[in-house]
Amino acid sequence: MGKKLSEMSLEELWQLFPVFLTGHRDCWVDWYAEEEAALKKILPQDGLVRISHIGSTSVAGIWAKPIIDILVEVVPGFEFARIREILTGNGYICMSSKEGRMSFNKGYTENGFAKKVYHLHLRYAGDNDELYFRDYMIDHPEVAGEYERMKIRLWKKYEHDRDGYTNAKNSFVSQYTKAAKELYGNCYDN
Repeated sequence: MGKKLSEMSLEELWQLFPVFLTGHRDCWVDWYAEEEAALKKILPQDGLVRISHIGSTSVAGIWAKPIIDILVEVVPGFEFARIREILTGNGYICMSSKEGRMSFNKGYTENGFAKKVYHLHLRYAGDNDELYFRDYMIDHPEVAGEYERMKIRLWKKYEHDRDGYTNAKNSFVSQYTKAAKELYGNCYDN
């Protein structure tokens, strides 16, 4: 029997879980909807503000890592520890935690990716730049196509370096998030 995920180095994890892209799949919308419904059943309603499908799987027609990104926004000051306990008790693994942000994964196994894989981003309401970027990509297919081409170029270079892959996209994402905020105003403020 191999190592447990918690015993693996970052390099071993990147080998087991490489960056890979695939053409858009219609099932991603359904996978998100199923997980959103499950989350609404288990998360405390007194703190929940919004659950959103983010990331490239939420933008029809572009290639993406087949991982469903979910943004969960809660009331500012709400106890993250309470939500962490609920999520880890329901199949999520806490991957990172810092002030006002937590990141969780589901669908990572000692044998690689499960059929359905999720990244859940827990934030306080208003910490939601991903919503602006998502909407800009949906509303501007030519820019989404540019983003897709850039991701495909970066794929093999950073296949076993998830942080490098993400960092290489940062300036593009920042540029269009800023453009989205100028275009849409404060539509996601609470």
